[in-house]
Amino acid sequence: MFKQRKTKNSKNHSELIKTLLHSLPKEEIIYEPEELSVYECDGLTAFKVLPLAVVIPQKIEEILVILSACKRFGVPIVVRGGGTGLSGGATPVEGGIVLSLSKFNQILEIDPVNRIARVEPGVTNMQVSQSAASYGLYFAPDPSSQIACTIGGNIAENAGGIHCLKYGLTVNNVLAIKMMTVEGEIVSIGNVGGESPGCDLLSLIVGSEGMLGIVIEATLRLVPKPECAKLVVGCFDDVTKASKTVSQIIASGIVPAGLEIMDKLVIEAVQSYIQVGFPTSAAAVLLCELDGMLEEVEEEYRLVEQMMIQMGAKEIIISKNEEERLLLWKARKSAFPAAGRISPDYYCMDGTIPRKSLAFVLKRIAELAAQYNLRVGNVFHAGDGNIHPLILYDNSIAGEMERVESLGEKILELCVEVGGSITGEHGVGLEKLGPMCFQFSLEEIQQFHRLKRALDPNALLNPGKAIPTLHRCAEFGKMHVHQGQIAFAGIERF
Repeated sequence: MFKQRKTKNSKNHSELIKTLLHSLPKEEIIYEPEELSVYECDGLTAFKVLPLAVVIPQKIEEILVILSACKRFGVPIVVRGGGTGLSGGATPVEGGIVLSLSKFNQILEIDPVNRIARVEPGVTNMQVSQSAASYGLYFAPDPSSQIACTIGGNIAENAGGIHCLKYGLTVNNVLAIKMMTVEGEIVSIGNVGGESPGCDLLSLIVGSEGMLGIVIEATLRLVPKPECAKLVVGCFDDVTKASKTVSQIIASGIVPAGLEIMDKLVIEAVQSYIQVGFPTSAAAVLLCELDGMLEEVEEEYRLVEQMMIQMGAKEIIISKNEEERLLLWKARKSAFPAAGRISPDYYCMDGTIPRKSLAFVLKRIAELAAQYNLRVGNVFHAGDGNIHPLILYDNSIAGEMERVESLGEKILELCVEVGGSITGEHGVGLEKLGPMCFQFSLEEIQQFHRLKRALDPNALLNPGKAIPTLHRCAEFGKMHVHQGQIAFAGIERF
């Protein structure tokens, strides 16, 4: 029997649960506290909230029922995919429900002629590529969590991965979506031709973190598997030399499929976790993948090898076959779990900077880490300047998490100062609400609120995420806000 937990709006919450139990199969509703704990956070465990309930529908009609009930009782909804996000975007809202789309997991169509895939949002990133493999095609975005992360989550956060330098982020690989508004209306945005008349609403929805609607279907761009791919790894005694090599490679006109850097701390962690032959004496390794026609790759990898040697690489590792190439990339993608083996906790940052600023920013991060007495390992998409500092800490030490958060904000502020941004692919979620205040002006934040209000006037979809309130920015000390401006258009509701 359902027993209501005491909340601020217990009566409404009790009525909502009763309505859902009456309208949906009971196996689709989770409301016992011991079962709800699985959903209390996403990959960022710093924020945890126990939801009122989790609903796992299997049909579009059931989503309509859920939306209608939540609107009637004023209960917020957080849509969840694989839960692998790293910014708190799927963290439940107090007194709200989690809408899991895990059972919307069908690949509806693979069209090899038009090179597209139509999928439901619960399909994992890797499943798309596996289904398209027999046609010699694949889905290019490949975040480290691609075995578990879902297409709906990729769209929400505009996910990237190690090959986004050449093939783009999720926004560059989604052609169209079907989305359900908070009112229950199904709208189609974009088209398979790649161009849509009018405003670019597709780019508005991709990366909107579930705040504007619920994606129920996506049409994805598939790309041909390259004839040849080769990975060149340069091992350097100085991370600055590796960073400057990145600029040299791009300036030469070569566009690698992937261009990644790991520093000494991460190299040591990865080598201990999965032995791939990276020298632990190196201060940095630079991974450069070239793909395309055989002749093109053969020419480019030799040029890259020469550039690495000229820039001071002490050792060069070149993949001899596909198995070795995948193993070397597995080492790079294992950086996060490897960090978990050498520290009780770690905090994965996400910011972007101009490539020319890589060496300067890495030097400043090292200085900041020393100032805060915290270890920081760096692993990042060097080709497009998307950095992922890993702050290692122990949450059981009183006050350490506060120091970690303060260091993280300093790193993101540094990214903005050099002309970058506070996120490249992880999104804002709850983690970066404060840094949003020094990334954007008062007018820009007001415009974000107007967009939110236009599509979700009652703030039921993932409220409190991605867009800071003006009061928060005033408290953050980065924005001078008058009371009259704060009251503008009632935006403090969001």
